[in-house]
Amino acid sequence: MTKLALIRVRGKVKVNPGVKDTLEYLGLKTVNSCTVVDDTPTYRGMIRKVNDYITWGEISEDIVKALVEKRAEGDKKIFRLHPPKKGWDRKGIKKAVKQGGALGYRGTEINNLIKRML
Repeated sequence: MTKLALIRVRGKVKVNPGVKDTLEYLGLKTVNSCTVVDDTPTYRGMIRKVNDYITWGEISEDIVKALVEKRAEGDKKIFRLHPPKKGWDRKGIKKAVKQGGALGYRGTEINNLIKRML
């Protein structure tokens, strides 16, 4: 089954309570936290709800192993990452990836971002 990496990009100021609860349920309590989940319809629905606060995409097995070795916290699959080297994308954290920003679906490019954040 395909695995998805979810990384929280934006903070918690003025966040809708429903979105805040969903982020906490996913384990994304702080900025630059990452979680790896299965690609299921349930998680896809939660991703759709919090899409304006996270970036996500399909993660490779090599990157999952690197995350577990370097950044695992306890038994959960929640990882605290550094801010990305060379910063977020050019147009900032309030625009979608398609518009040159940092939010939303990245596809396999999430692997390059995680490498920059390890």
